[in-house]
Amino acid sequence: MARRIEHHTTSPRSAEEVFGAMVDETHLRDRLAAIGGPNAELISFTSVEGKTSYQLKQGVPAEHLPSVAKAALGGDLVIQRTENWAAGAGTVEVTISGVPGRLDGAFTITDDGAGSKLTLTGEVKVGIPLMGGKLEKMIAEQVAVLIDKESEFTSRWLENRG
Repeated sequence: MARRIEHHTTSPRSAEEVFGAMVDETHLRDRLAAIGGPNAELISFTSVEGKTSYQLKQGVPAEHLPSVAKAALGGDLVIQRTENWAAGAGTVEVTISGVPGRLDGAFTITDDGAGSKLTLTGEVKVGIPLMGGKLEKMIAEQVAVLIDKESEFTSRWLENRG
């Protein structure tokens, strides 16, 4: 069984500015250095004719994980994430080392009042009998926490750039 995810974050910056950051290689490297966790890296980055694709590796230390995740993973959580962006929208595919499952989703960035709103919609699916539902819930929660942290970082990063 799969778990739907829908998560929103807001920024005081315009959708155009947030989108610009999401497809900026320097922003991605800075974000990973600040909040990417152990062994975080930008594995690949391409930007051609308004379309940007990148692959990230991020880590969450085992001590920050719920017990169900610690039991299933036996160590740190290593997240592989591929994003493809064009014209204020993107897709994301997330896999987690040691877990037979994935998150597939879509991002949209829209102007919202004096700022903007980033929305992630998608589905988490883990193929482990009995534990799958618990892991899907944990992954959805961890993704929401990560998106919140990334949104806060992006707003600060844009603020500091003028």
